[in-house]
Amino acid sequence: MRDVSAAEDALSEAFAAALADWSVHGCPDNPEAWLMTVARRKAIDGTRRRRTGEAVADQLKVMADAEAECWEAGDDEAIPDRRLALLFACTHPAIEVAIRAPLMLQTVLGVDAKTIASAFLVSPDAMCKRLGRAKQKIREAGIPFTIPERDIWSERLQGVLDAIYAAYSLGWSDMDDADLLRRDLVEEAIFLARLLAELLPQEPETLGLLAGMLYAQARCRARRNQQGEYVPLAEQDTHLWDATMIDQAEVVLRHACTFGRIGRYQLEAALQSAHVERRRSGRTDYAPEVQLYDALYALTGSPVVALNRALAMAELEGPAAAIAVFQALADDKRLADYQPYWAARASLFARAGNRREALHAYDMAIGLACDPAVRRFLQRRQRSMLAE
Repeated sequence: MRDVSAAEDALSEAFAAALADWSVHGCPDNPEAWLMTVARRKAIDGTRRRRTGEAVADQLKVMADAEAECWEAGDDEAIPDRRLALLFACTHPAIEVAIRAPLMLQTVLGVDAKTIASAFLVSPDAMCKRLGRAKQKIREAGIPFTIPERDIWSERLQGVLDAIYAAYSLGWSDMDDADLLRRDLVEEAIFLARLLAELLPQEPETLGLLAGMLYAQARCRARRNQQGEYVPLAEQDTHLWDATMIDQAEVVLRHACTFGRIGRYQLEAALQSAHVERRRSGRTDYAPEVQLYDALYALTGSPVVALNRALAMAELEGPAAAIAVFQALADDKRLADYQPYWAARASLFARAGNRREALHAYDMAIGLACDPAVRRFLQRRQRSMLAE
């Protein structure tokens, strides 16, 4: 349809029709084909309602051509998963670079605008407007959602990697067993990263992305105790970490390094590798972590990287050095509603003995925490401080 909003509306109507029809007549033999057929009919009806004359004929021709292209022989062989194909389609050069990953998260992976906004450190209102403008641009420019030729995949790779990484981060940040969407995002991201690594084995950044997610996922079981309470990284039982997954990540990262082209996701993976070093040696060496954060910050300029670098500095040099960085970050509006910033700030000021600043930061972190287990963890820390 070359109109994201209209396509979403048509598919929503198809799902509504399925709920009414299948409860009476049963589920069809091919439910996906049933949904697509009904969605196309709804789309045609919607086009006829919204347009007249030549505009209708032109739009219906676009839809017919797109359908033929979509199921052309060889498409599924080029990219064997339709979701990954759509991710590449969302990286069309006419779509603004900064909105590509959010657009993929919403249209392909079904993440709502408010959640996407939290991942990109912008307000929900601003993200909704950006997504709306992107969809309008697609409609007005007639941008086709077609699979690009293989020889230009590398040119569009960065946006796809960013979307997969953002999906994993969203799922990882609130890993609550009751939150099926978050768990699905984690599984989906790892699946797509594995598939991408198979399709583009000569791209070290795809390998770096996969390795980083495997390292992080290996620690998943240790993030909650038996009572379901949150356990920070420094206090996790390393015996609960998945040794096999860590070994897989090591192999993938080493292979990525053989290409001699270092990028963001390889550095992210190297940091994850440093985090799990405690499993092998029983201690954590923060000097390499600070160096890696330096390199990553030089590449990205991200305030989140600066935040994590400061935390590593605190372990290496004491809280005073990190607090100076945090004071500089306090003016960055992107961090105003970023819960990990306030949690880290509370911990640092508590260690430095600044009770007033620590309590204020705890209040902010607790108020912004979406995960109930994290909220309870911060409340325990705050109560402990008040009892001193």
